[in-house]
Amino acid sequence: MSAIKKKMKLKPAFLLCFAPLCVQALWPIPKSLQTGSGLLKLSSTFDINILVTNPPQDLLDAVTRTKGFLKTDKLQRLVVGRGANDSAALAQAPSLSRLTLSLAPGSTVRPIATEAAEDVALRNEVYSLSVPSNGSDATIVASTTLGLFRGLTTFNQMFYDLQGITYSFEAPITIVNDAPVFPYRGFMLDTARHFFPVADIKRTLDAMSMVKMSTLHWHAVDSQSFPIEIPGFPELSQKGAYSAEETYSTADVQDIVKYAGARGIDVMVELDTPSHASAISNSHPEHVACAPGSPAVSGETRPPGGLRIATPATQTFAANFMAAIAKTLPSRLFSTGGDEVNVNCYTKDAQTQADLKSSGKTLDQAISDFVVMEQKALLAIGKTPVVWEEMAIDHNVALSNKTIVLVWHSENIAPVATKGLRFIHAHSDYFYLDCGGGSWLGNRPTLNSWCDPFKTWQKAYTFDPLANVTTAQKPLIMGGQQLLWTEQSSAENVDSIVWPRAAVSAEIFWTGATLPTGVARNVAEALPRLHDVRYRMVQRGIRAIPLQPTWCALRPHACDD
Repeated sequence: MSAIKKKMKLKPAFLLCFAPLCVQALWPIPKSLQTGSGLLKLSSTFDINILVTNPPQDLLDAVTRTKGFLKTDKLQRLVVGRGANDSAALAQAPSLSRLTLSLAPGSTVRPIATEAAEDVALRNEVYSLSVPSNGSDATIVASTTLGLFRGLTTFNQMFYDLQGITYSFEAPITIVNDAPVFPYRGFMLDTARHFFPVADIKRTLDAMSMVKMSTLHWHAVDSQSFPIEIPGFPELSQKGAYSAEETYSTADVQDIVKYAGARGIDVMVELDTPSHASAISNSHPEHVACAPGSPAVSGETRPPGGLRIATPATQTFAANFMAAIAKTLPSRLFSTGGDEVNVNCYTKDAQTQADLKSSGKTLDQAISDFVVMEQKALLAIGKTPVVWEEMAIDHNVALSNKTIVLVWHSENIAPVATKGLRFIHAHSDYFYLDCGGGSWLGNRPTLNSWCDPFKTWQKAYTFDPLANVTTAQKPLIMGGQQLLWTEQSSAENVDSIVWPRAAVSAEIFWTGATLPTGVARNVAEALPRLHDVRYRMVQRGIRAIPLQPTWCALRPHACDD
């Protein structure tokens, strides 16, 4: 018996189900929630009625999917006996025949996808949900179709299966004006280190939608490959992708964006520049300093090439290809990257040094001019520029005040906030999903990953979005995300490395610091609900990993210590 098993003290079964911990298996948990303990089954004729004039197609499709999930999830309760003790009472329980969706008077009817791609500070996801215990109609009321969709997601999570009967065990249920504390609740996927087929990205979007995530941050390109097709610049992907089969065509991109939008998810594409750009050298070597194989990059552990920031033609080139794809995307957000500028590369690159001497600029001035040109091109087409923290902190870039900054070092929260820039929490010490897998360098048998240890869901769940900011700076926080850099991940393990861990930030940034009971958000309360998320994901074909043995999942809190 392992030391861990010897130390484990299993609590007796009669301590397993204290209200509200044995109910409320919702994720993210609403800010306002009242539940009962009555059984309520879905009628065999259950239907969802849309009281919306000219409902958009994606709302109609969402209703169809919801009815399908209610029939096919077949998730049994996570209790000993899997709900068998409900059988006798369920036979006499009232039946719910209808859920009615309606928009508040005066609301504008727009597609879910349009609402999801709204300016990040203006998105409206508010909904109220009522499920009576006597079989009267359940209702969802919102001001937007996106709010209705979030309400449908919550409604789905309330129901379980027992011998073919779909039922809830906590009626009546009342949720009033549930809404996220922060609008940006994201997941970042890197598709450059490994290519991810469209089907796998869609499955990831399905999982994101289940927990009300709002944004896919698509880190589309990097040093290793350039798999995304840019309108007007086909050579970038033709020569920069791993192969012709490992490329996202314009049609693929639009398909992914449409699929995401219909599930309440905005897609923010990132084309990382000026560093992490080696793959561009395959088609445009004239624009890349320190291309792979260059004497200037001897000893580098990754393709280090960066765009020639001080060369006017390269500045124009970068701004043009950014705008070329950004204008085809509905999202207001577009990231130009900006992390880990390789200063050593530019110091050794003769062309960059000649351009700096000719212009009389310092390296940081050239970096600033380069980024500003990219940002102007994006602002001109109505986009909000997004950059990594280095552009705000390390290189004194003259960023537009509309810029949103991705912060991946906790110590840089305060400096970014002091500049008055909006930001997204993306911290490596809490939210990086790739940490703890060992080094990806081939001849370093004792080297760990740079961001060891593995970031457990418990560690991530303790994150405080308000740490290191003043009260006046709180409005600068747009939200946060968990991230998967894919040196050691691909389609084969994306589900298991991401889910259910990435659901953690979905709740942190939706619910905030306090549960609807008034108690501070905490790991002990969250675990039974996160179990429920994981098991429901598995029912829908998402290969999420278990958090504990099934024995523990069926006995909430028995394995806490």
